[in-house]
Amino acid sequence: MKKIGIIILVVLVVIQFIRPKKIQSVGVDKDDIVFTTGVPKETWQNIQRACYDCHSNKPNYPWYFNVQPIGWWLNNHMEEGREHLNFSEFNSYKLGRKRHKLEEVTESVTEHWMPLESYLWIHKNARLSDAELKAIADWANMERSMLPPPDKEELEWLEKKKNKS
Repeated sequence: MKKIGIIILVVLVVIQFIRPKKIQSVGVDKDDIVFTTGVPKETWQNIQRACYDCHSNKPNYPWYFNVQPIGWWLNNHMEEGREHLNFSEFNSYKLGRKRHKLEEVTESVTEHWMPLESYLWIHKNARLSDAELKAIADWANMERSMLPPPDKEELEWLEKKKNKS
């Protein structure tokens, strides 16, 4: 039993040296949503506060990110968030994807599944009031309505997607 404890301790110490790579851009990325949309300053600040850790190239890494295997789990979660929606790269998205992501932003805040409850346990400052959530949803809906209408290719893709459901 003592050997097992020593082995576990050694493994825990060794894995502290195997850290995930941190992503951190400096300044505001040229494709950031703030440059490509008419997001009001207060709404953008709320999006930064509640969303940017997982959905941008400018996360604020907590101290426990440096403790493995917690850091691996957080890194994986953050990578998945950026794959789904990356506010830092929003302008690089095709119109159809922009439209869809803005629709998801609206849906996620009106249905209260973002920010994640597990994220809010530790990040109390990311908790948004109903008025702040509504402002984000209203902004996303407005931005979506200002995008050009879907082209033929996008309409065909939407029809295929609809038929699969």
